Amino acid sequence: MPEFAPRPESSRWTGFRTLLYKEVLRFWKVGFQTVMAPVLTAILFLLIFSHVLDRHVTVYGDIGYTTFLVPGLIMMSLLQNAFANTSSSLIQSKITGNIVFVLLPPISYLEFYCAYVGAAMLRGLFVGTGVLLAAMPLVEVPMAHPLWVLMFALAGGAILGSMGVVAGIVAEKFDQLAAFQNFLIMPLTMLSGVFYSIHSLPPLWQDVSHANPFFYMIDGFRYGFFGQSDVSPWRSLAVVGISLAVLAAVTLALLARGYKLRN
Repeated sequence: MPEFAPRPESSRWTGFRTLLYKEVLRFWKVGFQTVMAPVLTAILFLLIFSHVLDRHVTVYGDIGYTTFLVPGLIMMSLLQNAFANTSSSLIQSKITGNIVFVLLPPISYLEFYCAYVGAAMLRGLFVGTGVLLAAMPLVEVPMAHPLWVLMFALAGGAILGSMGVVAGIVAEKFDQLAAFQNFLIMPLTMLSGVFYSIHSLPPLWQDVSHANPFFYMIDGFRYGFFGQSDVSPWRSLAVVGISLAVLAAVTLALLARGYKLRN
């Protein structure tokens, strides 16, 4: 299937705006579940780990552990919720059968991709901002390079949003989608340096961490706050950029074929 459907030139991107609005409204209508709940979970992580480790651990020389932890928790919450937004929306639409109402209008596969991933990025940014605002009364967090923070936040949301689209297309049941979340997204996120600097790991596990693309998203994001990171932020940016390009290409190819959507 080369394209979702032909449509007049004058209506270009109307479908994108409509579908983006629908996807944003979908998670915003249940904001306590999709935004507030992950913010609460991240703050509980912050309170527990800071209570146990803040007096015993410093990172990058003089940064307290609680301060170090905040950017990691923000990015972890952002990534997980960006993935959840696209994947849950697609699998629900496929199982209930209402995906046909998205496929029938004259929307190109590029608009489809941009709308779903754009909504995932927005949900990730809402959750990440919520975690930051909730953490500010508890700990002072510097922000040395705001543009790096924003750049990695947007790129991370786009990557996990794309992965969510792929998972939502490939999965046919909720338990198959849960397998993506529990056996791929969760381990890669938790082992990416959210709770520690990889310099504290043995050499073998440092090498393993360097093979995890999630590590570069979180390490580059953390550089934006502290001006320090485990690897060069330019190296992180290169890995994140390549990962996004590859995932976007794969996702667009699946959408262009209508794989597990049209039938």
